[in-house]
This record gives sequence, C-alpha cells and structure tokens, in this order.
Amino acid sequence: MRVTLTVNGALETADDVRPGESLLALLRERLSLPGAKNACEQGECGSCTVYLDGETVCSCLVAAGQAEGRDVRTVEGLATGSRLDDMQEAFVEAGAVQCGFCTPGLIVQAHNLIEHNAHPSDAEIREALAGNLCRCTGYEKILDAVRLAAERRRAEVTE
Repeated sequence: MRVTLTVNGALETADDVRPGESLLALLRERLSLPGAKNACEQGECGSCTVYLDGETVCSCLVAAGQAEGRDVRTVEGLATGSRLDDMQEAFVEAGAVQCGFCTPGLIVQAHNLIEHNAHPSDAEIREALAGNLCRCTGYEKILDAVRLAAERRRAEVTE
C-alpha cells in the first residue's frame, strides 16, 4: 500500500508499505528519520514518542497505514533549521543526555508538556514523563532540563 503523510512539515510518500508495518518503521527505515528509537515495540518505554496530529503517541503502536493523510512531527522536526528547540538545548545543557536512546522520546513528551503547561510542577513533570523509561540517569537531570526549557519558554513569551 502507498502511505502519504506530512512529516515535519514536508509531504512524504512511502510505497509498498506492508500490512502491520509500524509508523516507527516507516519513519526510521523508509524516511531516514532515526530520532524515534525502536526499543520495546510494545508502547511501554516511550523511546519512539512522536506527535501525530498534535498529540504524542508511541509510534511503535501506530500502524503506518493509520498515518495516511495525517501530520507527524518527530524530534528532528522540533528544531528550526539549524537552531535546536528550547527543550533540545536544555537537555544538552542540563546533562540530561547519557546514552541518548531514550532522549528523543523524552524530549518530545517534555516538549508537549510545556506546550500545554508553562509552569509545570515537579509532580506534573514526573507524571507527564511516566511513560518514558531511562536506564542511565536518575531522572534529576531530565527534570532540570524540563524546568530550564519551561523557564526559557516563559521568558520568550514575556519579551
């Protein structure tokens, strides 16, 4: 089957998509967007989190065919040209990136949080990121990154 969708603002078409092929596989293997990671393939770890029509989803659980005509935004699509998004920059600056495997999914989910809540409490950050697992950090640097990005986003709005 042919699947046509918008990915990070660009219209994309993939031919010969197999029945049951995931959106994650389509993004990584057909569209050469390696940001979303393939880990559990069960929607348990959050490493493959992307936006689908403005809502975050585990792309391993979405059939590629379900994305027909829809809008997908990946971690690569958060940047504007060569300028990283505030959340991407904050993860680097706060030292929230270790092995990097979980990082793209965490960044997308944290980005979604501060898009909807400019002043998240620590409890709200933890709740928003509860579906994203990290084996390398103690999560404190991740919390620091989300706080930093939220602070910067608020400062941009008041300028």
